[in-house]
This record gives sequence, C-alpha cells and structure tokens, in this order.
Amino acid sequence: MREEERILCMDHYEHGIVINALNALRNDLIGQQRPTDPVDDLLLKAIDAPYTKIKRRGHHAAR
Repeated sequence: MREEERILCMDHYEHGIVINALNALRNDLIGQQRPTDPVDDLLLKAIDAPYTKIKRRGHHAAR
C-alpha cells in the first residue's frame, strides 16, 4: 500500500499555534509518564517543515 502525504499551507501565526499545541500535548504526556515518541516526531516535522513562496498574479495581470 502506498503511503499518502498531506500538505498543509499555514502562515507564520498558524504554524506557531501548531507548534505550541504539540508542545503542550507533549508536556501533558510527560506529566502522565506516557511515551512521547509519536508527538516528538510530529513536532520535529512541523518545526523543520520547508517554506514555499506563494505565486500570486500581479495587480495588472488580471486586466
């Protein structure tokens, strides 16, 4: 079976929310003495996610 990949487009603010939410989840798991490996992996992926520039048409190109 082929592994599927999803791409999320987020601005800087949304990216920060995701990082903070994953870190809070990780801290909760540590407090409950549960394994944090899946959250750690996802947190690192979110932190290291590449930037892409959004291509927009110029103001005069729509005319």
